[in-house]
Amino acid sequence: MTTPAEELERRVAEGVAVANIPTLLMVLVQLTGDLSWLQDPYTVRRSFGVDDNDTGGLEPAAMGAVRAAATRAITSWLRTGEVALARPSDELLVTMLSASMGEPVAPAYGPMLAYDLDLVTRAATCPDPTPVSPPQDFQVVVIGAGAGGICAAVRLQEAGIPYTVVERAEGVGGVWQANHYPGAGVDTPNHLYSFTFAPHDWTRYFVLRDELYDYLQDVVRRFDLAPHLRLRTEVQMARYDADGQCWELDVAGPGGTGTLRADVVIAASGLFNPPKLPDIEGLEDFPGVKLHTAEWDDTLDVRGKRVAVVGSGASAMQCVCAIADDVASLTIFQRSPTWAAPFEKFEVPVVPAVRALFDAVPLYRAWYRLRLNFMWSDRLLPSIRLDPDWPHPERSMNATNDRHRQYFTNHILSEIGERPDLIDKVVPRYPPYGKRILLDNGWYRTVARPHVTLVDDPIVHIGPDGVSTASGERHDPEILILATGFDVQRFLSTFEVVGRDGVTLRDVWGDDDARAYLGTAVPGFPNLFCLYGPNSQSGAGGSIIALLEAQVNYAMSVITQMIDRGVGSVECRREVHDEYNRRLDDILADSVWTHPAVSTYYRNARGRVTVNSGLSKLEFWTMTREADLGDYHLEPAADRPNRVSRDRAT
Repeated sequence: MTTPAEELERRVAEGVAVANIPTLLMVLVQLTGDLSWLQDPYTVRRSFGVDDNDTGGLEPAAMGAVRAAATRAITSWLRTGEVALARPSDELLVTMLSASMGEPVAPAYGPMLAYDLDLVTRAATCPDPTPVSPPQDFQVVVIGAGAGGICAAVRLQEAGIPYTVVERAEGVGGVWQANHYPGAGVDTPNHLYSFTFAPHDWTRYFVLRDELYDYLQDVVRRFDLAPHLRLRTEVQMARYDADGQCWELDVAGPGGTGTLRADVVIAASGLFNPPKLPDIEGLEDFPGVKLHTAEWDDTLDVRGKRVAVVGSGASAMQCVCAIADDVASLTIFQRSPTWAAPFEKFEVPVVPAVRALFDAVPLYRAWYRLRLNFMWSDRLLPSIRLDPDWPHPERSMNATNDRHRQYFTNHILSEIGERPDLIDKVVPRYPPYGKRILLDNGWYRTVARPHVTLVDDPIVHIGPDGVSTASGERHDPEILILATGFDVQRFLSTFEVVGRDGVTLRDVWGDDDARAYLGTAVPGFPNLFCLYGPNSQSGAGGSIIALLEAQVNYAMSVITQMIDRGVGSVECRREVHDEYNRRLDDILADSVWTHPAVSTYYRNARGRVTVNSGLSKLEFWTMTREADLGDYHLEPAADRPNRVSRDRAT
């Protein structure tokens, strides 16, 4: 009779037989201590694009040797728990990642690799989980129960800091709670789009919305966050009380209105809300069914209907491909085309044997994630910078960017087949990465289908007689789907924020010119930390989860130091804030997002990039590892009489 241990070994061996070779090589090095696995004939060839490079470009005999040795090494580890190189040096980690990628990685990445490796292999939440000792009535309020709010809640709970999460929706999940249109899913590998402290048994490499939504709910259950949640409760205003060194939040919930007090507020309301409606004359007069993708009606039946979609970004791409088989006709109104990369792992399942490998061998999970982390973020940075000597600035930023352009163009041409009439409509004229790079889930093949029409003529009017474009053409859809994105330029727009001296964030930021230190702290607004704030997105890809974990780590560093040092108020120094933003402006000045041919939500009305930072993941990680309270004006904690009694629960 087979024992559970023997069954696990068998399943893991099956996983190794089909696992990613560059990842297995790194596992072999750590388990055996044998560095020859980094040399010929096991040298990994660099892949192009964001392919997993599952074979590493190795010859079949070399791949067979890797799999056989990995099976032996992992089986031995399952039995003994012995790891020859449990903590490789920073230098060796850089050598290993370079070998697994088939390209050089800068030595500066060593500390970050060591930290990430430790996080994933230990499923840790921070390097020092020792709880702090806050004052008896100390309270943090987290606004929003999306990924950022959930991350903050886990870290606060771990540190022993009292907190409440206020969420206006009926459940947790943020954008994944709100967005459930057909085809909605993640366009970052979900082994990367997940918390370091909460691994998951993913069924696909890129999951659809429901599985990701279930994951976030599972994290809430796993860490027992539910007692701290106030759902269906909306923050209407947050006011800073300088005398009390606290925030007072006007909230409205099922029980009516009330006020919450918070020593610290973490604003995790996210970037992708509220939905943005296009400014088109007569839109309100459309006689048929009209809805935004973020407000999808699950009872809507598109079968056999004439459907029109306004937009061609991520949500449009996903929704269009999901409904194309069902509709009678599909008209897509596109303002500008989008670059989309080949998507080898689209709808590819993680086979049960590999799922067992991910679950049983943390080193495999960690190295798979480390490779994704570099491949989907900093690896792309050189392609977005302007080379002043590049002779073709009208089409690309530099030689690397131009190679990417040709690669993407070749893919597009191969997908549209015998439809040369579509070339001018689907091949962008701006450089790659000028707008958010998308993953091709069948978009180009779909727009080339006979019953699908791609319109790049601007809409000038919508009314009872249909949709009219600038050329005079009229379209008569029965259903109008608005895949027009979100009001991302108005950061923290879902509630009013009033700081010192009655100054509001809108006074400081206007409608579309938000700035913050590390995308997190704003002068004049003490004890307030934003997640996914202005200029925090890398823009070169990567996982928003990594950004959120870094920002939460930074906020926690400030909060724990406040408590340990008896500080009641921390306010970002103006000179620190301004110097940081001057640096960002300099970095962004020669980035692809400022290219004259690019129209993107990354920029405000004056052309300033407000969403992306231009910093590498390494730079941002380094700056957020530990907060320097010298960057803040500090006030010692004042006496705290009767502060709890001012709270009025909803």
